[in-house]
Amino acid sequence: MRYDLVIFDNDGVLVDSEPISNRLLAAYLTELGHPTSYEDSIRDYMGSAMHRVHELVHERTGRRLPEEFDEVFHRRVFAAFERELEPVAGVDDVLEKLAADGVPYCVASSGSHERIRVGHRKTGLDRWFGEGRVFSSQDVGRGKPAPDLFLYAAERMGVAPQRCVVVEDSPLGVRAGVAAGMDVYGFTAMTPAARLDGVRGLFGHMRELVSLLS
Repeated sequence: MRYDLVIFDNDGVLVDSEPISNRLLAAYLTELGHPTSYEDSIRDYMGSAMHRVHELVHERTGRRLPEEFDEVFHRRVFAAFERELEPVAGVDDVLEKLAADGVPYCVASSGSHERIRVGHRKTGLDRWFGEGRVFSSQDVGRGKPAPDLFLYAAERMGVAPQRCVVVEDSPLGVRAGVAAGMDVYGFTAMTPAARLDGVRGLFGHMRELVSLLS
């Protein structure tokens, strides 16, 4: 393994949550008078922390989302996760290989700690991500594309940024990884390769990832 730490994004990389959450986000924004399609949500919000949703809506409309927006949205998302959420195909095999080889790994997500944990419990990925392996934008105050979260994860895991690799599926996440001085591999299951600018390599299925990292 050429890296000392593998940092995974969560939504869309470990758990197949992006279709669920973006469908619900588009519907809720539309319900509140901000017409948003599923495609709009993927383009504008995929990979971002909740503060970006508030900021973009305010910037575009001059109106602020209601105070209870995050609470209501997460309640709807968590309920849908319990019904529908699955792990990304092949990710268990990747994690099993990393663990068998003794390669450190962690998750660094724009989502909240609660969102990460709910998804991991539902999909069984919690067995791979115990305490000390889970980092959220809540920990640093700024979500992607700022590099803060990836740098924080590397520091907490005791690895220099240049010895880390990031696995991402969103343009915002790729930008954050590159800004952190880390190699980034782009997962193209939901995002066209052309939008993942600056990556070291691209892959469309998790079975391809281990060979890329080796």
